[in-house]
Amino acid sequence: MLYLLISFFVAAVVTLLVIHSARSHAHLSADLDLSGPQKFHATPVPRIGGTGMFTGLACCVGVAAFAKHPDWKFGGLLLLCGLPAFVAGLIEDLTKRVSPGKRLLATAVSAALGIWLLGAMITKTDVPGLDWVVSTVVGAYFATVFTVAGVANSVNIIDGFNGLSSMCVSLMLLVFAYVAYQVGDLTLALWALAGVGAALGFFVWNFPSGLIFLGDGGAYFLGFYLAEIGILLIARNAEVSPLFPLMVCIYPVFETVFSIYRRKVVRAVPPGLPDGIHLHSLIYRRLMRWAIGARDARAMTRRNSMTAPYLWMLCVSSLVPALAFWDSTPMIAACMGLFGLTYVALYRRIVRFKTPKWLVVNR
Repeated sequence: MLYLLISFFVAAVVTLLVIHSARSHAHLSADLDLSGPQKFHATPVPRIGGTGMFTGLACCVGVAAFAKHPDWKFGGLLLLCGLPAFVAGLIEDLTKRVSPGKRLLATAVSAALGIWLLGAMITKTDVPGLDWVVSTVVGAYFATVFTVAGVANSVNIIDGFNGLSSMCVSLMLLVFAYVAYQVGDLTLALWALAGVGAALGFFVWNFPSGLIFLGDGGAYFLGFYLAEIGILLIARNAEVSPLFPLMVCIYPVFETVFSIYRRKVVRAVPPGLPDGIHLHSLIYRRLMRWAIGARDARAMTRRNSMTAPYLWMLCVSSLVPALAFWDSTPMIAACMGLFGLTYVALYRRIVRFKTPKWLVVNR
């Protein structure tokens, strides 16, 4: 718990300093594009929130090393592995010149470092056919890199509204910490909680007012951190179902897979083309538009902040069964299928939701 508090306090203070000094670096750090399909803020906002989180975790490593805690090396190696993903995203936040492909490549490098330095490799999945693939070193290597990069990208995809991704990742890491504690892996429990503290240190300034954004640096690093903790949990503890980490992360992962299907198959456009019809975008544009009619900046911020809680509940709907069946692959597989059906049904329901004509006219 001490490391949670340290990372929270440091991340919160550093994030506040970034916000307070925004005028001096806004020309580099602020998100000045207010008109894109996934832009839902009314004024330019700094998008380097990842700096506070990374600093908070780095301070945890420093305190642990000073106290000669035996787990400080693990935390240091975890941050070292995540550095390429964080730096590539941060450069994009400052320059707007790093393509998605290069960011994913940097995250893949982070995943490869995790395999080399931490032994974070997927060697079992409990999925027929896929188990044969990961039974070889090459197959396990590529499956791990693909998974880490995919989870990091999925966290970036849901990073569209105040408090959405940071709270979801905090809840997911809490679940990982609980199960790690249950199986006696106190090292993973400690660093999962440190990650919760860092994410919440950012969250208090991001929600509800949106004073700062995660940016690509924060989102990719958080996604990497989440994926590594999950992979290490099953790699170090055979009693945990190999599908458990996927069940924990199923909301952002399914959002990503469904988005690829929607773009490539339904709309016949490139999978990487940004659009404004993610589930969270639809909730904002349709439900929140119906609930809050005004278009001024204050109302837009309120719409933004009221969107995230709906998705938090969706995230929790996957975390409860994950907690209940963390050691049962058949039950987790069934729950994953149920989540997918629920997501698709909810998406179709919101797509068909029509804003009353009189409300549109009055706006």
